[in-house]
Amino acid sequence: MISFTRLLLYCSLISFSFALQLPFTFPFFKSQVTQTVIEKLQLPEVTGTPRIAIIGAGAGGSSAAFWISKAKQRSNIDVEVDVYERASYIGGRSTTVYPYNDSTYAPVELGASIFVDANKNMMRASKEFNLSLSDFGDEFADAGIWDGSKFVFLMDNSSYSKSWWTTLKVLWRYGYSAPGLYTTESPRWDDVADLAATFEWTDIANQTTLDYFVESGVSPQFTKEIVESATRVNYGQEVDKIHALEGLASMAATGASGVATGNFRIFENFLEKSGAKVHLNTEVHLVVKEITRIPDSPLWAVRTTSGTEIYRGIILAAPFHQTGISIPSDLAEQIPPQPYVHLHVTLFTTSNERAKPEYFGLAPGSHVPQMVSTTFEGVRTGGVEPEFNSLSYHGLVRRTNESGQLNDGNEWKRISDEWLANVCGEVGWVYRKEWDAYPVLPPTDEFAPVKLDQGFYYQTIASRNVVDLLLHEEFGSGICGSLISGSEKNKTRVADSDDFVLGWDC
Repeated sequence: MISFTRLLLYCSLISFSFALQLPFTFPFFKSQVTQTVIEKLQLPEVTGTPRIAIIGAGAGGSSAAFWISKAKQRSNIDVEVDVYERASYIGGRSTTVYPYNDSTYAPVELGASIFVDANKNMMRASKEFNLSLSDFGDEFADAGIWDGSKFVFLMDNSSYSKSWWTTLKVLWRYGYSAPGLYTTESPRWDDVADLAATFEWTDIANQTTLDYFVESGVSPQFTKEIVESATRVNYGQEVDKIHALEGLASMAATGASGVATGNFRIFENFLEKSGAKVHLNTEVHLVVKEITRIPDSPLWAVRTTSGTEIYRGIILAAPFHQTGISIPSDLAEQIPPQPYVHLHVTLFTTSNERAKPEYFGLAPGSHVPQMVSTTFEGVRTGGVEPEFNSLSYHGLVRRTNESGQLNDGNEWKRISDEWLANVCGEVGWVYRKEWDAYPVLPPTDEFAPVKLDQGFYYQTIASRNVVDLLLHEEFGSGICGSLISGSEKNKTRVADSDDFVLGWDC
């Protein structure tokens, strides 16, 4: 058997980050609910403690359950929570695999690989739950940008190169400031359009990243090569297609980190600490309004593989265009269709620390960057399209006293074993996964609503906001008691301190 140095290459379409991801249009809900179906539904008797159903146990659903538990602790709200998840695990796209299917190796992120300083909730959660972090701060220390036929940029460990990366991140200054989503001044909203207007995001979201940067005085070449490498690796979209708000978010890479044992550990802790009842491997077949409503208090029925339950509130926190869930037509009509970027992820081990220079048209023995991202600019000027989206090596894969190199890459379509061998040399273990990873985000001024109906919320961003709205509507109190998003001066902690995070602190 061939002996490999256990180099692990992670090939995917996009290296997912939790860096202020703000999808503005969301999944389409099919609705074939008829009165006949409702009448035939056997509904259980509604007694005892009111309940909230959360559909989806990914980042949004698990954190929503956690915020409800915070409100219960602070305000003595009497409510129970059920979380439904059709998969067998918690974490959604944040999941790990073991090289060679051997748990003696350290787990490798398959989907949501990093989060950044800008995501204060994730950073705070890792601290509160005592989860050790791996630092990806040098991720771009040895990097290049490939246009399909040549490297348009190469970066190494020199002080100049590090200064360049700092300069890229400083581009945040062009008309955009970090939003106050974690302070007591954070607004609440039941429509993303209101949030966009409050933070002056409307114009930014209504133009492409390319147009926005060029109008702000940034070089078109810099935008189409350097900035585009960030939008492609983070969201799988080019700067002349993706709206500028996500273009800016794709560069929020300061303090890139990941939980050493897998980022899903944060979401597992959210649910464990919440006390919610979690139903894994549970398909939600039908979500309908109750036949009759208690005056001023609508109820909802959720039918699953286990039967039908009645809830006072529902939080939809999953990509429903993929689930086949049905809701009443008047609610489904509020949510526009949402295409997604389809992601091919390939993990594999190889004995080489870098890709072959010959593949990139370089002389044998030439230096190939360990992180190769791509730009579409070569195609725009008549060249060939890159065969992958990104390709990178990420360090060591370890088992007991054995060690090797951990790596990461991205491609638009399924890659063959022959391609892997041609580009990276002889390979050992190979693992492939496909995702509908990110919403396609062209410029827009139309946003899906957060509140679909009384007691029925569609979680797009900021689960804390959704929970606050639902709890105040149904129970008259929220995460920070009777206050909503800091409507009065914070009394338990200095709100302008650097470590203040609304929800965790009040």
